[in-house]
Amino acid sequence: MTVPVPSLTDPALLVPHGFFTREGGVSTGPYASLNCSLSGQDDPASVLENRARVARTLGAAPDRLVGLHQVHGDAVATVTTPWLPGEGPRADAMVTAVPGIALGIVTADCGPILFADAEARVVGAAHAGWRGAVGGVLEATVTAMVALGARPGRMVAVVGPCIRQLSYEVASDMRDAVLAEDPAHDSFFAPGRPDRWMFDLAGYCAWRLTAAGVATVSVTAGDTAAEPDRFFSHRRRTLAGGGPIGHQISGILCR
Repeated sequence: MTVPVPSLTDPALLVPHGFFTREGGVSTGPYASLNCSLSGQDDPASVLENRARVARTLGAAPDRLVGLHQVHGDAVATVTTPWLPGEGPRADAMVTAVPGIALGIVTADCGPILFADAEARVVGAAHAGWRGAVGGVLEATVTAMVALGARPGRMVAVVGPCIRQLSYEVASDMRDAVLAEDPAHDSFFAPGRPDRWMFDLAGYCAWRLTAAGVATVSVTAGDTAAEPDRFFSHRRRTLAGGGPIGHQISGILCR
């Protein structure tokens, strides 16, 4: 049901968290089975049950798992009290220092990133597609955690399962947008077909986290586009001609 992550489960840094796969829920058809997105056409009752299972796995009450209306931007919400399912703000990251609140990010190829400063008891979660990563959502999450008492030198951050470089073909305009910020980021692109490039989203996110001063950064194995039995994937759905799609969730609990 979840992907294990060594760096957040070290006894000295134990923070309840999980990068959940698409397995272990009650949804059916193209949403089978742990679809956690409230914005699709799946049965809402099934999605709420799936999210409740995730919350309980993290050790949270179902009504304490919060999510966002994700928009591929750099806004960060500081969570002081939970909101109702589907009523989260338009943002792509959250931070909290309130015990019992769990932060949930949904993805279907973009990078889910979980953050923790165990000593400060501050956690964060971010959704980073290439636009959000270039736009600074990861650095903004670090800044928001610092405002709650965290320190980058104590933070751990993990990039969860996302579309990996061998599956992520992009056009020249996307590469140009990334290089416009820093030409050195060319190292995250490998040549593909003519006028196409293969982008290392996970590596790019990890580089930005390290550059932001995060002490411990790691990347979890898993290619969402290449593993249909384990993950939902927007790219895979697009290549297949469209249709409905679910989203997996990644979450972390503040203790």
